[in-house]
Amino acid sequence: MEVFTLLEIDTRYAIENATDEAALEAARIGALGKNGWLTNALKSLGSMSPDERKIQSPIVNALKERITAEIAAKKADLGDKALDARLNTETVDVTLPVREAPAEMGRVHPISQVIDELTAIFADMGFAVAEGPDIETDDYNFTKLNFPEGHPAREMHDTFYFNPKPDGSRMLLRTHTSPVQVRTMLTQKPPIRVIIPGRTYRSDSDQTHTPMFHQVEGLVIDKGSHLGHLKWILEEFCKAFFEVDAVKMRFRPSFFPFTEPSLEVDIQCRRDKGEIRFGEGEDWLEILGCGMVHPNVLRNCGLDPNEYQGFAWGMGIDRIAMLKYGMPDLRPFFEADVRWLSHYSFRPLDFPTLAGGLSA
Repeated sequence: MEVFTLLEIDTRYAIENATDEAALEAARIGALGKNGWLTNALKSLGSMSPDERKIQSPIVNALKERITAEIAAKKADLGDKALDARLNTETVDVTLPVREAPAEMGRVHPISQVIDELTAIFADMGFAVAEGPDIETDDYNFTKLNFPEGHPAREMHDTFYFNPKPDGSRMLLRTHTSPVQVRTMLTQKPPIRVIIPGRTYRSDSDQTHTPMFHQVEGLVIDKGSHLGHLKWILEEFCKAFFEVDAVKMRFRPSFFPFTEPSLEVDIQCRRDKGEIRFGEGEDWLEILGCGMVHPNVLRNCGLDPNEYQGFAWGMGIDRIAMLKYGMPDLRPFFEADVRWLSHYSFRPLDFPTLAGGLSA
């Protein structure tokens, strides 16, 4: 009995002073493990006489219950202390807003969104997308497009030229995406149906102009293409892009070196409290230029104007983005202001479709 009392005191001391679960487990194994003193005492009951067993069994079993209960209580206490320590080091402020998932934080720039919208609309009409380099030759950018020598567009105040080469020729930053029309006609046989979105560069900067901006042009070359086809394509585009059921357009005579006849297109709109709404009202807004491809351009690209004819059009992507989404100034498009982007941008997984809505 005295031996049990001393062993119990030692075990309870080890349990009370255990500072972690490893120390507590060591105390448990010393008493209740395979070779623990309490386990050995329980084993010894089988070798005792019935009278001795009657006396010793209640004592040993009561001792086991006390030790087991103290171990369980100490384990719960250590668990509570460990949880408190963890909570103190991993404090969460529940008043903070929940962070968005990475897939939700990213945004699509309005220019990228509008290019996707344009592509969806014209792809539905059977147009492919053509691309070309930003750095062009004077020949592709001007000469093959029927710009005469001395034309104002060739001057330094409009065009960004590179330093002259040893032979005197100069490369330049393309002033429109029309050189891609030339490249397409030189490398593909008619019929041709392409749109050409891309960056263009001109020496100009104000509220509605930037030195680098975006254009989209369209080109159709075939044996029977005519202005009626052009008119239908532009009307269908405007209805789909501005998401209106009907739209009125008027075509005014104009002049471009690379088209003949040349036309500028106005679209019906209503101006109200600083907003522009299309498909209604009595006002008009110029939106693009177009015309039949000039015979000289066809000849310069190796096509016989007596066999083929075509039409082309061009518009500013930044401009129509401003008109559709109510952006008053062009310059923030290129300032990378996160606040502006978060207001005007689009969620990355909202792909524009004609069925689901372009700007849904």
